[in-house]
Amino acid sequence: MSKDLLFSNQEIENRIFLIRGNQVMIDRDLAELYGVETKVLNQAVKRNLDRFPEEFRFQINKLEKDELVTKCDRFQSLKHSSSNPFAFTEQGIAMLSAVLRSEIAVKVSIQIIKAFVAMRKLVQDNQLVGGGVMVDLRGIVWLIKSESKYSFERIGLNSI
Repeated sequence: MSKDLLFSNQEIENRIFLIRGNQVMIDRDLAELYGVETKVLNQAVKRNLDRFPEEFRFQINKLEKDELVTKCDRFQSLKHSSSNPFAFTEQGIAMLSAVLRSEIAVKVSIQIIKAFVAMRKLVQDNQLVGGGVMVDLRGIVWLIKSESKYSFERIGLNSI
């Protein structure tokens, strides 16, 4: 990992999920990457709600939260939580660096945006050449290798 990078591409890639057809990151993951508490991140957003329309940030529903908890051990504490986390799209993440106003927030946002762009490029490239691509809830990109629905190959962003 380069000294300029705060996190590896893999660390960021593993935190990108596909929810409601959007590649998103969950508020608690973003807070961890930015080095702030989830509460602080969400308070900064609430103070600047005009910068975060629904297509930038949305609250996941109970069904989505339950699936997230089932798929990812790090979200077990959400299992009995009465509130659902927020999901941020690429545009919402770009806006976060402006409202958090720290050097780390800017650097981490740049890394995250690059991961989103790389994942989107990977999917588009594979669709253009006729290859099948599937992105699971965890944001892991799988290349469909054959007609069999069980023949998948995980593609990491590092393979681009």
